[in-house]
Amino acid sequence: MASRKLLLGLTAGRRLRSCPQQLFWVTNLPEATTSRSLAAAAAAARQSGGSPAALLFASRTISTTRPATQSAGDAPGPSAVDPKLIMPEDQFHKIADETIHDLLEKLEEYGDSIQMDGFDIDYGNQVLTLRLGDLGTYVVNKQTPNRQIWLSSPVSGPSRFDWDASTNSWIYKRTGANLVQLLEKEISELCGTPAELS
Repeated sequence: MASRKLLLGLTAGRRLRSCPQQLFWVTNLPEATTSRSLAAAAAAARQSGGSPAALLFASRTISTTRPATQSAGDAPGPSAVDPKLIMPEDQFHKIADETIHDLLEKLEEYGDSIQMDGFDIDYGNQVLTLRLGDLGTYVVNKQTPNRQIWLSSPVSGPSRFDWDASTNSWIYKRTGANLVQLLEKEISELCGTPAELS
């Protein structure tokens, strides 16, 4: 295996020496680094028998395209999460299990009251599945690493709900939707009979 890597490295080195010079955009270099200092480093590498390309490849951050710049209106990337703000796992399981079990009970009662063909509710492996025949299927499950409840809806699509202690409910941060209220609204509209799940 080592001889294969060596052979590939030698072959790649020959190809680089035989190719015309290319412009490389290098990122993550100290701000003091200038094109003049890169040129000097490349010249030093050439004198010591190394190739300028080897110097650039050693920086680990090479691209043949210009780096994208962030426009003034773009939001910054995700920030680190403070571990003290994450809900303890046992508390998450307690709240999420209570929510899913309450939904299971209420949906079973609702299914018995409407006598709809194709209405089927199943709970297994911590996944709640509600089939509404030709109208579609709902899936509700826990996502422990994220401390979220995920919903797959035939009406609104996928949603990820976070626990909001101030309202004691699962809220979809993107839209502000409440999990139970969203399910009540959608199921009532699909089945034509009001659903009370809270």
